[in-house]
Amino acid sequence: MKNSILTLGITLLFLTPFIMSAQEVQSVQDLFIALKSHPQTTGDVIAFEKATTGKQLAFSNLFPTITAYSSFDNYSDPSSMLPVTPNGASYLVQHQEIPQPFSDQIFRAGVSISMPVFIKSIYTTANKAKHLQKSAQAKQQINLLQNEAIIVSSNANLNYLDALAKALESKKQSLLKTKEIIELKVKNGRAPGSSLLIINNGIHQVEATKNEIAINREQAISAIESLTGIRVDTPIQMLETSTIDNSVIKSLEPLQQKVLADKLAYRAEKEKLLPSLVLRGNYTYSSGDAYNNNLSTNTDFSTIGLVISMPIFNKNQLTQIKKSKLTYNATLNEFEKLELSLKSQATQLKKSLQLLYKSEKLYQQNIQDKEEILRISKTSYQSARISIEDYLKYEDDLVLEKSKLYKAQAKKWQTLMKLAVIYGNNIENLVK
Repeated sequence: MKNSILTLGITLLFLTPFIMSAQEVQSVQDLFIALKSHPQTTGDVIAFEKATTGKQLAFSNLFPTITAYSSFDNYSDPSSMLPVTPNGASYLVQHQEIPQPFSDQIFRAGVSISMPVFIKSIYTTANKAKHLQKSAQAKQQINLLQNEAIIVSSNANLNYLDALAKALESKKQSLLKTKEIIELKVKNGRAPGSSLLIINNGIHQVEATKNEIAINREQAISAIESLTGIRVDTPIQMLETSTIDNSVIKSLEPLQQKVLADKLAYRAEKEKLLPSLVLRGNYTYSSGDAYNNNLSTNTDFSTIGLVISMPIFNKNQLTQIKKSKLTYNATLNEFEKLELSLKSQATQLKKSLQLLYKSEKLYQQNIQDKEEILRISKTSYQSARISIEDYLKYEDDLVLEKSKLYKAQAKKWQTLMKLAVIYGNNIENLVK
C-alpha cells in the first residue's frame, strides 16, 4: 500500500503544473483545498457525473422517440402506395384516366413516433438510477473524507517523528556533555576506558534511530504529497476544534443506496413480465408513376394507435430475474457485514480515544518525573554513586516516555480521523 502511494505521488509530480512549497502552507486547510483540485478527487467527481448521466438516461426512456425516414423501392410488380378500400379500388378501375396509387417505383418519406404510456419497469429503473446517483454522491464525499483523514493522520505522524527526533537530539547533546566528563575522568584515571566505549555506543544508537526516523518521515511526507501535490517538510500544527457527531454511521450510505438500487433492479426485471402499453404513430408520404397511365401521382396517410403486449414465456427473462435477485442478496449481505464491522470498530475506537486522552496526561506527568530523575542520576554518576549503565538507562527512560507521549498524540489524531470517516463528519470543521 505504501509503495503504491509512493508510486502515485511520483507520477503526479509530472502531471501537476506546479508544486507549492512547504513555506506557503499556513494550515492544514491549505492541504484540504489542494486535495479538492487534485486528480485523486476529480476522479470521484467524474464518477458522480457518470451516475448522474445514468439517471438522465433512465428517465429519457419515458420520452417519445421521433424518427424521420425515406426510401426508394423498385418492385417487380406494381405495389400499393397506400391502403385502398374495396369501394375506392372499384372506382379507380372504372376511371383509368385517374393515376392509380400503384407503381413499380415508389419514393416514400415520413415520420414515426413511439412513446411508452405504461411500462412499469421503466419507472422502477428510473427510480433505481436515482439511488445509484445518491450512492455515487455519498461515495464521493466518503472518499474525500478518507483522503482528508490520510492527510491529517500523516501530518500527525510527521509531528510525532519530528518530536521524537528532537527528543533524541536532546539525549545526544546530554550524552555529549557526559562524554566530556568521562573523557576527563579516564584521562585522570578515575574511570575505566570502557566507559568511553559505552557512551560512544549510546551516541551511535541515537544516530541510527534518527536515520530510521528520517526514512519514516519521507513516507509520511510522500503520503501527503501524493494527495495534494504539496511537499510538507515540517509538520503543520493542528488543533481539534469540535467533537465527533456519532449519531449516524454515514459511511454506510454508499452501500445502503446500492442495496436499494439493486432491490429496484430486481423488481424491474420482474415487472418486465407485466403488460406494457405503447403509443405508436406514423405519417407516410409516397410518390411515383402510376402503373396504369404513367402519370406522376403522390399520396399520404397516417396511423396512430395503442399497442398492448405481454410476454407469455421468456426463459431469458426468467434467468435475468434470478440473476438480479442474487445480485441484490449479495449486496444486502455485504451491507449487513459492513454495518456490523463498522459498529464494532466505532465502539472500539471510542473506547480507545478515551484511553488515549487519559494516557496523554499521564505521559506528560511521567516526563516531568523522569526529567527530574535524570537530573539526579547525572549528579549521582558524577559522584560515582551509580554506574554509567544505570545513568544511560535513565537517559533511555526519558526518551522512551517522550516517544510514548508523541505516539499517543499521533494515535489520538488517527483515531479521531477514523471515527470522522465512519460517522461522515466534516473533517474541515474538526481540525484547524
